[in-house]
Amino acid sequence: MNRRDLLKSAVLGAATLPLTGSAAQAADAAPRTPSKTFLLVHGAWHNSLHWGRVAQHLSGLGHRVVSIDLPGHGLNARFPSSYVAGEQAKLAKEPSPQRDIQLDACASAVVDALKTLQGGTRPILVGHSMGGTVITRVGELAPELMGRLVYLSAYCPVRLKKPSLYGALPEAKTGYGENLFLGNPAELGAVRINPRGDATYMEALRAAYYNDVEPREFLPFALTLTPDLPLALWTSEIIVTRERWGRIPRSYIRCTKDRAIAPALQDLMIREADAFTPANRFEQKTLEASHSPFASQPARLAELLAGLS
Repeated sequence: MNRRDLLKSAVLGAATLPLTGSAAQAADAAPRTPSKTFLLVHGAWHNSLHWGRVAQHLSGLGHRVVSIDLPGHGLNARFPSSYVAGEQAKLAKEPSPQRDIQLDACASAVVDALKTLQGGTRPILVGHSMGGTVITRVGELAPELMGRLVYLSAYCPVRLKKPSLYGALPEAKTGYGENLFLGNPAELGAVRINPRGDATYMEALRAAYYNDVEPREFLPFALTLTPDLPLALWTSEIIVTRERWGRIPRSYIRCTKDRAIAPALQDLMIREADAFTPANRFEQKTLEASHSPFASQPARLAELLAGLS
């Protein structure tokens, strides 16, 4: 087994977590549905660890659950030296060591993971936030490998083709998070945040992305973020066809308290995708949650996912 296969096996094997304590008792009491396989894809700056509580609940309900780290995230991350050293002034100027990572490298990592999960029912592929851009590309590359696409308050760039273009729309403006980004993304090669910022910065980060999570509960999620989103994930053009991406059953889980991808923007992307494939429209579900229901409502999110066909 080569190093890549060994690393992949370790990540996939660690992703299915047992329930313990009260969570296990709740799972035992819940009605069982036929077992499904889920592949969970995180969003910008996040990693597989952020799915942990959702994976616990899904596993406790009898489902097979895998989450992966995309290139440039989690255990695959590379960090600016100024971030490691805590040199704030330099952090706004230092080019990202992840600037060469392309969208297709992330899509290929997901395709590789899907191939390991074949057999039985086809996996349900879930993407959160920027992960929606990745799973959209995966759906076009390998529609035969998945049974459903699930967008969790995620980008679905069908008409405008680039998530950055959706981020510039009036529907995207919420009044939160605009001052979180450091430096010029074009010069850094990344969209950069600082998960090790001061108290004011961290509160602004929580208010934008985790506004229904208490500060004490937010910190473990924040401090496992990586600072750099490779710029290509934000600016690459996504082309989809009705014959490939457009034939896959899909669901959209709307988050009504989202301040990162506003509900108006979520609804716009749903309408555009449905107009593109009117015979294959989004199945819509709704959570009264922030951008991060995997942190604030993991059990409810797991129930919604488990109930998908």
